[in-house]
Amino acid sequence: MIIDLHCHTTMSDGALTPNQLIDLAVERGVGMLSITDHDTLDAYAHASSVPSNISLIPGIELSSRWRKQGVHIVGLNIDLSNEAMVSAVTQQSEARLQRAHEISNRLGRLGFDNCLAGAQRFAHNQIGRPHFAEHLIAIGAVKNANEAFKKYLGAGKAGDIKEHWPDIGTVVQWIRQAGGVAVLAHPSKYKMTRTKLTELIDDFSNAGGEAMEVVSGLQIPSVTRDLAKLCNKFGLLASCGSDFHTPDKKWAALGMISNIPDTCNPVWDRWA
Repeated sequence: MIIDLHCHTTMSDGALTPNQLIDLAVERGVGMLSITDHDTLDAYAHASSVPSNISLIPGIELSSRWRKQGVHIVGLNIDLSNEAMVSAVTQQSEARLQRAHEISNRLGRLGFDNCLAGAQRFAHNQIGRPHFAEHLIAIGAVKNANEAFKKYLGAGKAGDIKEHWPDIGTVVQWIRQAGGVAVLAHPSKYKMTRTKLTELIDDFSNAGGEAMEVVSGLQIPSVTRDLAKLCNKFGLLASCGSDFHTPDKKWAALGMISNIPDTCNPVWDRWA
């Protein structure tokens, strides 16, 4: 069975609606799917029909902060109506809007006016940095999203704002209160040293985190093996996901991911 427990829709920064995403999952033969939009659960209200051959696991990807660095925590198998989670999503939405205003102000100081309004034209729901990238492309400031992040929106650039996010411990507790499993998302994408990544996983585990993504999108086998070792070292469950956003990104194609190593204990054993 193909399992993909990390993907996005138009409710955050994805290109497909929730129903279009589910249709693509059916086409790709995905048997277990979790829609993990950034800081919102709205996709589940818009998913009108889920085929019986897909197990849809309620999920979310929450923004957090660790030692001044942004870190994403996925919550899987959560209670969508849990009061603590609903409150957390409201808080995150407000923080996301505050961040958007600040990104716009910073880009304005670089000579790009009205960026918030421009980004909002591309956002169906939650506004994020990819929407600012779309605006910068539209006004001819950059050629593509990679250039937008490299020059203006990526780590250490004007649009890299993390101060509004809660610490990882707070986010992990939100997920646990909602009956879910807290998963450290795409550890290899943070570009940390081995020592720093180990410290992050240790702090995450001590905060109550129970799993980490051992496979994220198309990933070279050596990275998977290394993450599997770290996963087992800290006694965590293993998860996997494409981090799908848009069909044109072949390295993050829905359902096109390798299996987690046999040496790991899969997170879906918690609810399967």
